[in-house]
Amino acid sequence: MNLEELYSTNLLSFSEETTEQYPEILTDEAMTFLSLLHENFNEKRLALLDERKKQQALFDEGVLPTFPVKTKSIRESNWQASKTPADLLDRRVEITGPVDRKMVINALNSGAKTFMADFEDSTSPTWNNLMEGQQNLKDAVNKTITLEDTLKNKKYALNEETAVLIVRPRGLHLNEKHLLMNNQETSGSLVDFGLYAFHNHTQLIKNGTAPYFYIPKLEHYLEARWWNEVFEFTQEYLGEQNGTFKATVLIETITASFQLDEIIFELKDHIVGLNCGRWDYIFSFIKKFRNNPTFIVPNRDQVTMTTPFMNAYSKLVIQRCHKRNIHAIGGMAAQIPIKNNEEANNIAFDKVVNDKRREVQNGHDGTWVAHPDLVPLAKSVFDKYMTGKNQIHIKREDVNVVAEDLLAVPKGTISEEGIRKNINVSILYLASWLSGQGAAAIHHLMEDAATAEISRSQLWQWLKNKVTLENGKVLTEEFYNRLATEEFEKIKNYVGVKNYENGKYKLAEQLLNNLVLNQNFIDFLTIPGYKYI
Repeated sequence: MNLEELYSTNLLSFSEETTEQYPEILTDEAMTFLSLLHENFNEKRLALLDERKKQQALFDEGVLPTFPVKTKSIRESNWQASKTPADLLDRRVEITGPVDRKMVINALNSGAKTFMADFEDSTSPTWNNLMEGQQNLKDAVNKTITLEDTLKNKKYALNEETAVLIVRPRGLHLNEKHLLMNNQETSGSLVDFGLYAFHNHTQLIKNGTAPYFYIPKLEHYLEARWWNEVFEFTQEYLGEQNGTFKATVLIETITASFQLDEIIFELKDHIVGLNCGRWDYIFSFIKKFRNNPTFIVPNRDQVTMTTPFMNAYSKLVIQRCHKRNIHAIGGMAAQIPIKNNEEANNIAFDKVVNDKRREVQNGHDGTWVAHPDLVPLAKSVFDKYMTGKNQIHIKREDVNVVAEDLLAVPKGTISEEGIRKNINVSILYLASWLSGQGAAAIHHLMEDAATAEISRSQLWQWLKNKVTLENGKVLTEEFYNRLATEEFEKIKNYVGVKNYENGKYKLAEQLLNNLVLNQNFIDFLTIPGYKYI
């Protein structure tokens, strides 16, 4: 079937709830392209998701991940990935955030080397958020993006020099319910990726750059192969040379850390780096071993990048990246400026400095921040310790990470305060996400879906295993319900009764209870939450 025939059959359609169809983004040509992506790749995507379920069944039986025997030759041979473009050689500070118009302008103007425009963890995937995000990025690429804030009497526009744009589409597990193919929901990954590539590839190349992507939540090298096939198909369709598109893969699942070389190998014509997605990595560690009572993770605050299994994973990423001649990007500094409290602000900024110093001294080539005010701070640390554009020449051949290092259960305690904090953060974040705001400043930290996932998955794991707290109490369902009820009431007082009643707090409470009290673990909070937005 040729393109005209495919489109004329009207196989791709809008769901009944889709009231706005964004004609500048969802053009006939773009819709035809999305149809082709779906036809060629959605069935494979669903098969890969089925493989995840099979792997989880093995973990539930007590099987632990290992370095694959059949790909040993890939890990041990001396191949390298393709050349990194000039505008991605220096990535010492990357800012990340959602794709709303103000964020896009401020991030591109922030002084960071790159901006990861995020359709995933920091964007609530409402139809308007996603489509307006595509329009915002298109305007940014065309350098026409502006915003007028009449309340502040302020106009936002791009500076002469801006960060390099990298786009993160949604993960393989997320559907797009507003676009249907044969009455089947399409892939969020393919919609986000496809629309951005389709509308912007020509102008990006005219600008001296290209379509660059961050790929999230891979669990297996075969998923990297799927993305590579998507890249190859799209480049050919759009008339671009193979290897034009570039990707950085987030290593944010425990299974991916056992397949670093394999993931790089599958994308070797396109890959320019790996990133330590630390929050999702902790979530993955909890999730994958949730039914193994020997893998109980302590209070979230006690798991840091100096925790042995996190330190091992970070150093292994650096070593494998540099062996393959690509960047190793460090993790997120979630701190945000604390106004009107200089002492607390200084403490927060000291944490950022220490975190970034550890990363650069370990050999990372760049790092993440969530707030523009942290860009100069992170940059100053990397400038001090990394005088070149990157540190790929530092091969870290001294690093010797084995499976036991990656699987070392973190030591620590579980407290009633930790339970309460997880409940509190989960509700505040879920209420924000359900209201259409995917990045939320909570207790002076920038929370997104990944950090909320840690909180709610810990509650499920602790409750399932009836853990004994440091005060000697056992976490039962009755005890959890009492603490949750008390925390829900505190939140009502914290946000105010009127805001509580007008917001999504009651729905957030119902959703959290469903996630925590469900006998079966729900893989992602965004899946049951998606039907409410």
